[in-house]
Amino acid sequence: MVLHWFRRDLRLEDNAALAKAHASGHPVQPVFIFDRAILDRLEDTEDARVSFIYRELTRLKQEIAAQGGHLWVVYGDPLDWHRQWASDASIKGLYANRDYEPYAGQRDTAVHAVYQAEGKEAKWLKDHVMKEPKEVLKDDGNPYTVFTPYARKWRSQFVPEQIEAYPTPTGNWNTQVSPYEWPTLDSMGFTQNERQIPARTILTNTLAQYEAKRNFPALPTGTTRLGVHLRFGTLSIRALARSAYPEHGKFLTELIWRDFYQMILYFYPESPQKAIKPAYDRIEWERSEEHFVAWCKGKTGYPLVDAGMRELNATGFMHNRVRMVVASFLTKHLLLDWRLGEAYFAAKLMDFDLASNVGGWQWASGSGCDAAPYFRIFNPESQLEKFDKQLTYVKRWVPEYGTPYYAKPIVEHKMARERALARYKEGLASSSAGL
Repeated sequence: MVLHWFRRDLRLEDNAALAKAHASGHPVQPVFIFDRAILDRLEDTEDARVSFIYRELTRLKQEIAAQGGHLWVVYGDPLDWHRQWASDASIKGLYANRDYEPYAGQRDTAVHAVYQAEGKEAKWLKDHVMKEPKEVLKDDGNPYTVFTPYARKWRSQFVPEQIEAYPTPTGNWNTQVSPYEWPTLDSMGFTQNERQIPARTILTNTLAQYEAKRNFPALPTGTTRLGVHLRFGTLSIRALARSAYPEHGKFLTELIWRDFYQMILYFYPESPQKAIKPAYDRIEWERSEEHFVAWCKGKTGYPLVDAGMRELNATGFMHNRVRMVVASFLTKHLLLDWRLGEAYFAAKLMDFDLASNVGGWQWASGSGCDAAPYFRIFNPESQLEKFDKQLTYVKRWVPEYGTPYYAKPIVEHKMARERALARYKEGLASSSAGL
């Protein structure tokens, strides 16, 4: 038999590595490892993402059992588990889909070496993206750092066959009953979280209206809200692309942005800690714990910012337009380090994806690839007037808005804007002077 290692691809349908494993002719044994190194970084014992994964694994277990197979689920160090499996004479090899995050790359390189040492194959497939980091490069072989030429090159290389679905397996599973008892959430240090997750359904009406409605956070169908399903692979990126192509070009562009940020993280693996544009690490950030807490709790006195943060805290979701506004507010109005915001989003977002999260925060702060220029500072009041004029979104999340109980603004917009412009200019000037 051969193993298929589920990771960010929790589905049977349109799964590249799983399809290739079944095409090998060997019975397929699917496995999932709750990676202790990842879980140990989570501080919330009720983290809804862990519960979501657990529920999706239960669904997979049932789907595989209906075809006569069994899903093995274990907990611990993936390298230890793969050493055990690679040394098993009945296991001929491993299939898995690639992950481009720095930790995952190091882990998978070590796992590959384990199978290689046993004279067995470990095959890694493209599944999480439409175009891998090395597929769309400049003519000189270097990575793009500006989105528009990247997207132009991406589109020039694209043919519809690249997003065709892989066949769904219908049998040929290893029928051996699992020798491992499923770990419980409790045994891994977590408790069940029943947070409701949007269905993994692609609504064609949403795609058709996406360009016109995507910036209005009060509209429930303005965006697909499928980010969590892309993050954990319960929905294929190719399925979304097939729904978007060719009629819904704006939505397809957003999927290309996702590929772009995966590419950036691959070529700039230190970007979660360091500014991609080194000059921006010269900026002198403020250190107000009081302001950071007010931002986290949605008590800044700026209603669109507060609504977004409260939505995030309550649901694990935040509308993309609002993400840009709250990120700009933290880094420009409050002059707090973008890494604080990135870490908070990483802890709270159901659809947290390291590449997109880091890319988005560095964009907002001006320090990243194709970033907003430092002098672009969102005015949260004009953003509110433009995108939630009727206050529908704000009143949903900030019911005390308009009453004496609502917080007073913690900074004044004009002062904050001028301070940010001066501080950014000073930091960039000191970098240019080599200070």
